[in-house]
Amino acid sequence: MSGAANCPETPRQKMIGMMYLMLTAELALNVGRVVLDAFSLVDDSLTTSTEIFAKKNEKLYNQFEQADTENHVKVGEWRQKALKVKVKADSLYHYIQDCKVKILIKSEGKDSDALNGRELDVEKINNKDDMNVPSQVMVGSSGIADGRILKNFIVSYRQYIDSLILPKDSIVLRSINQNLNTEDPIVREKGREGERTTWERHHFENLPLVAVITILSKLQSDIRNTEADVVSYLYSQIDASSFKFNKLSATVIPTSDYVIQGGNYQAEIFLAAFDTTRKPVIFVGDYDSTKVGYKMKGVYDSIPIVNGKGVYKVKANKEGYQKWGGLIQYSVPGGGVQNYPFKSEFKVAKPNLVVSPTSMNVFYYKIDNPVEISVPGMPSDKILPSAVNATIKRSRKGGYVVRPTKTGGIVKIRVTADINGQKKLMGVKEFRIKLLPRPVAKVAGKSQGTIKKNLLLGAPGVNAELEDFVFDLRFKVKSFTVTATVAGYSKSVQQRGSKFSSNQRRFIKNLKSGSNLIIEDIKAAGPDARLRELSPLVFKIK
Repeated sequence: MSGAANCPETPRQKMIGMMYLMLTAELALNVGRVVLDAFSLVDDSLTTSTEIFAKKNEKLYNQFEQADTENHVKVGEWRQKALKVKVKADSLYHYIQDCKVKILIKSEGKDSDALNGRELDVEKINNKDDMNVPSQVMVGSSGIADGRILKNFIVSYRQYIDSLILPKDSIVLRSINQNLNTEDPIVREKGREGERTTWERHHFENLPLVAVITILSKLQSDIRNTEADVVSYLYSQIDASSFKFNKLSATVIPTSDYVIQGGNYQAEIFLAAFDTTRKPVIFVGDYDSTKVGYKMKGVYDSIPIVNGKGVYKVKANKEGYQKWGGLIQYSVPGGGVQNYPFKSEFKVAKPNLVVSPTSMNVFYYKIDNPVEISVPGMPSDKILPSAVNATIKRSRKGGYVVRPTKTGGIVKIRVTADINGQKKLMGVKEFRIKLLPRPVAKVAGKSQGTIKKNLLLGAPGVNAELEDFVFDLRFKVKSFTVTATVAGYSKSVQQRGSKFSSNQRRFIKNLKSGSNLIIEDIKAAGPDARLRELSPLVFKIK
């Protein structure tokens, strides 16, 4: 029942503990009915203590929720741990309650006056001196009884709780392990000194029903007490886990360390650890590192401070690496200021255009050609491409698609960039325009050779495929003719579309093994809508 070292027992808790120990001792002396009735008082007090712990826990969970709402990044992890403790504590608490109900029903039946739903009124128990049923339920004669299950449940709960406590917090760990101790005790009975009995036998065997109920109530109180200790501990770790600053370091974060000549270089300068209620003063320029505390050389104006960060902006007119630095002046506790030096550099480069076709170095007529267009150091939303002899637009998959609008000739990709509100030409690239290659006709994946009649009849029709092409494009067969020699005469059956007609299938079905079959006059169209005549297919029926 005792809490953590920082939560000493109240006089009420101490009184309950003393009564519990006294009554347990008197039971060993076979004291009569008056003692059994006294257990009702102890159980009532334990129940009241448990309710107090439950209310305290509810308040702690509410505090966690409020703190999580205010700062989820800082609190979220600890709140999730606390909620997991709640789930495990509730589960164990309810299992103990189920044991109490099970014992009472087995002893007095479901209609017992002491039973109200899942709650027990110990004063109304008639069979308070029943010493058989509690032993049967909690200890049993064979198999795993409820007492052993309860012990394992408590061990699992305790181990999880222990895993949440840092080793340095040994006082909290010791308190929890005392509350939830499940060690098999040493027998003190004369003649058996030094022997050990099981935890469940020690707590539940050959004890009156009312004593067992009270012991279970005490375990419930211990569960809630431990829950309160652990949740309080987890709540205290919210700030305990926060970094304690003992050293300040100047930090420079540029928006980009690659700048187009004529553009602006911009960077944020701030202390890695800072107090938003105290604004630093930041100077950019030369400083003397030989002086104690550092000193600026000459007189410099400080740069603007936005949200505790200095914003530095300078025109990038000179190509190459540009080094710069300065001092951050910060007020220290107790008065006075401290200077923190910083250094950084950035690169100024000439305008450079990169246009890379995703799949090839040409554009195909009347289809979407994927293209990546980028300018080093420039965000994509500041790049403005245009095209001659083609259309260009952004792709849903990222990048751009270019669709040539004429056959032959070239496509010119012209790229400008928005630099501080001004349009600047980055360059022009040229690409050749080509027609899509002619696809290959196939039936059942074959374009020539011997073919089984059943395989031929099982195929839906004639397909057109681009072999070894960089794009995944589909061609559709518009018409074809099936020709074969039957009884010395050449016979042809035409079909519109890509599928074999019923007449063609009957024709093929009547062909004998060794017959030659020609599929010719094959016409197909691709995504460029151009109609192409494909090479004929010549098969020998097997």
